[in-house]
Amino acid sequence: MTQLVVSDVSKRYGATVALDRVSLSIEAGSRVAVVGPSGSGKTTLLRIIAGFEAPDAGRVTLDGQVLADGPAIAPAHRRRVGYVAQDGALFPHLDVAGNLGFGLPRNAPDRADRLRELMEMVELDPAMLTRRPDELSGGQQQRVALARALARKPALMLLDEPFSALDTGLRETVRQAVGRVLSRAGITSILVTHDQAEALSFADQLAVMRDGRLVQSGRPDELYWRPHDSRTALFLGEGTLIEAEIGDGFVASPLGRLPAPTSGRRGCGTVLLRPEQIVLGPPRSEGPNAIVQSVSFGGSRCFAQLRLAAGETELLLTAQVESIRLPAVGAAVSVEVRGDAWLLPEADRHGGS
Repeated sequence: MTQLVVSDVSKRYGATVALDRVSLSIEAGSRVAVVGPSGSGKTTLLRIIAGFEAPDAGRVTLDGQVLADGPAIAPAHRRRVGYVAQDGALFPHLDVAGNLGFGLPRNAPDRADRLRELMEMVELDPAMLTRRPDELSGGQQQRVALARALARKPALMLLDEPFSALDTGLRETVRQAVGRVLSRAGITSILVTHDQAEALSFADQLAVMRDGRLVQSGRPDELYWRPHDSRTALFLGEGTLIEAEIGDGFVASPLGRLPAPTSGRRGCGTVLLRPEQIVLGPPRSEGPNAIVQSVSFGGSRCFAQLRLAAGETELLLTAQVESIRLPAVGAAVSVEVRGDAWLLPEADRHGGS
């Protein structure tokens, strides 16, 4: 069931177009991540859904309730929408109980039980209720901020880069905990982030924004492997773009004949290969070999940059390699490709939109 519908929403700040006719539908209970470069409009979209900004045009509805119809908007406090900011925005003069109970009736008979329930929901010890924010770690503060947003039982949760200030290891732990909380509660959520890996792992629907427009949305694996254009392809992860001749179910490239869904196209095209598709082996006596130009050690994720000369064509490739098999700089290696190459839509031949 569709729960949130954003229809043709536009927003300008003077001469700057922040949003340009953005439309997005979100299913109930789903987790959506909105990504894009700085200035793409993702935070403006979130603020309009929250009620902190009014659109110039367009409509936003939640469970049939009209939240915005052009500049006419429902006030933020009358929306069933929770909001967690980047820094948590906890009240420093209140303890955890005071922060959680800020939006709850003070004389409610079950108030104490509700506070303990909220702490348990976000996997924190209720004994922390008497602590002040400065006595909590960054991850604990973010969980308290989430619990405070959950206190009013929202239908929709908005997360505005809530993990960006955390250390890398803690960020992943807190992100997984927040995901579990929202899934158990069955709350639809929208995460705005500049971290592509975070978005891919958190969401079951990904929306990519650029220059105020929504350029593609869908399942994270679909966008990663089948992007609509080269800019989206390279924004979502490492990749190699190769010019190739299009055949019937394959492309002819400097790496040889590669299977590809060509959908009846002919002529020339650009194909995408991800680093995990590039498999390195010992050099061959026949056929072109690649030369390792540089290596990047990253623990579980290591990369090798390769240069391959095939006739008059020189190709630069990025391969993902196991750390125990990372080749030496200057070594010659053979290259094979796993899986299909992705043929970018024809409109992207000259850079797309």
